[in-house]
Amino acid sequence: MSDDALTKALAAAAEASKDSKQLELMQAVVIGQALAQAMQPQQHSCQHDHQARKEFDARKWWTIGGFTVVGGCVACALAMAFAVAAVAVAIGATCATGCFLILRSMWRDYLNNR
Repeated sequence: MSDDALTKALAAAAEASKDSKQLELMQAVVIGQALAQAMQPQQHSCQHDHQARKEFDARKWWTIGGFTVVGGCVACALAMAFAVAAVAVAIGATCATGCFLILRSMWRDYLNNR
């Protein structure tokens, strides 16, 4: 990470820290990482290839967040559909029970009057 990018990240973190204490903690972590990197000795004389550090990919996290939100909405819609279906079954069972009780009473009256 270049010094310019680190400076911009620290400036953005400092501006965002006004909104929340969590962002203040994130700023402290970024500063701690910068200090830890500054304290580590840089050795470039080794013979093996170093893998490049991957930079932060906002698109990946937006995609993950989007899928999470869509998945949550789908799960919520399915839960609502299940709840409505359960209420419909309960209403139907209540109506059916009432009908059967009324028909049984009418059948007994019919048999008694015969």
